[in-house]
Amino acid sequence: MTLQSQTVHRVDDLVAGAQSEGRVPSLVAGVVRDGVLEHVSGAGGLPTPDADTQYRIGSISKSMTAALLLRLRDDGKLGLEEPLDRHLPGTALGRVTLRQLLAHAGGAQREPDGAWWERSVGGDLQSLVAGTGPEKAAWPPLRRYHYSNLAYGLLGGVAAKVAGTDWWSAVRERLLEPLGMPRTTYQATQPFARGYVVHPWHGTLREEPRHDAGAMAPAGQLWSTVTDLARWAAFLAGPDPEVLAPATVREMASPVVLGDPERWTAGYGLGLQLWRRGERVYAGHSGSMPGYLAILVTHRASRTGVVAFANAYRLSMPGGIGGLGLRLLDAVLDSEPAPPARPWRPGAAPPNDVEPLCGRWWWMGQEYEAHWDSESRELVLRSLGPTPMVPWRFAPLGADRWRCRSGENDGEYLKVHRGRAGTVAALDIATWVFTRDPWPAM
Repeated sequence: MTLQSQTVHRVDDLVAGAQSEGRVPSLVAGVVRDGVLEHVSGAGGLPTPDADTQYRIGSISKSMTAALLLRLRDDGKLGLEEPLDRHLPGTALGRVTLRQLLAHAGGAQREPDGAWWERSVGGDLQSLVAGTGPEKAAWPPLRRYHYSNLAYGLLGGVAAKVAGTDWWSAVRERLLEPLGMPRTTYQATQPFARGYVVHPWHGTLREEPRHDAGAMAPAGQLWSTVTDLARWAAFLAGPDPEVLAPATVREMASPVVLGDPERWTAGYGLGLQLWRRGERVYAGHSGSMPGYLAILVTHRASRTGVVAFANAYRLSMPGGIGGLGLRLLDAVLDSEPAPPARPWRPGAAPPNDVEPLCGRWWWMGQEYEAHWDSESRELVLRSLGPTPMVPWRFAPLGADRWRCRSGENDGEYLKVHRGRAGTVAALDIATWVFTRDPWPAM
């Protein structure tokens, strides 16, 4: 599928306008739909932007640190409710859980002790732990959202200890290599864009250093390209279960804490920023390091995403690089709300014990329909009423037992009730009994 011409023109206009108004040497963006990088747009000439030029992604690295920790959790190596002390003893944040740190809800101060880590040669994990004293515990956990780079440096240390290797090797081997992201690297590799600070009055450039962040690398070290980061956006929108279970990525994109309790337009999950734009919810992350800006934002419901990079420390326009990413994704979805539906194909007949479960069911005067999804091998129930609902998808657990994997009944159990002759009499979903009769006797 390719984007429509009017969508491409709108994206190109937004990118060109942002590079000019924002006063950055170069700006490049990509649009992802249904796992495919559909369009690349660039503006500026220092360097001439393209899909294979590396830029520093800054805090988008945090989404990979979080995914690594959740992979280790799914592998049974750690638990998110475990306190930091269990893995990294000796900090003032020892009682804070890994989940709270992942969501920036652990009360940790924003930065580690010492010089500004983003423009300094990084230290080791031992020094990072030793410098996390009582003054680094700003608030009790869950009292408020407070973004913390320090938290992610510590979380990277936890991941390395549990994985039995360094953080970068674990990220590369468990995430990047399986997803085919060879141009996402720890240090810059040619071709890459030099990063600058733009003088506010006369527009001259100062090139910024490209230090190794050391123990703080899990918070913002990595470099990537439009092509590679588009693969990460595609993964967050439609996960590869060989890398991370779809339910786990959904957990990452579920809000843990609100960033603006007054307006409810921003929040944070587990390693992912969340934005509400009208009726849509986006998930992703922004990033910055000296001389670089980056944004990744996805609309998981339509498997659509945007990535963008600039090689300056500031994009001089409302909302900065994050605002640009949101506007780009709005433009795509306003023009093309969803990719074209995949063609319907006939499926296999349901198993003999499932076929009697299909058809019309009633609960409290409301009509529902059950059908068999032969591709996913799930029983799917949907309401036939006027109010739209997310269909309930049930996976089999054994004889006459199913568990829901979507919608308001996610996690609930379905039990099949049978009559004396063994025929299906009712479906019991969390004590709500569905019958073939719209008005059964009490």
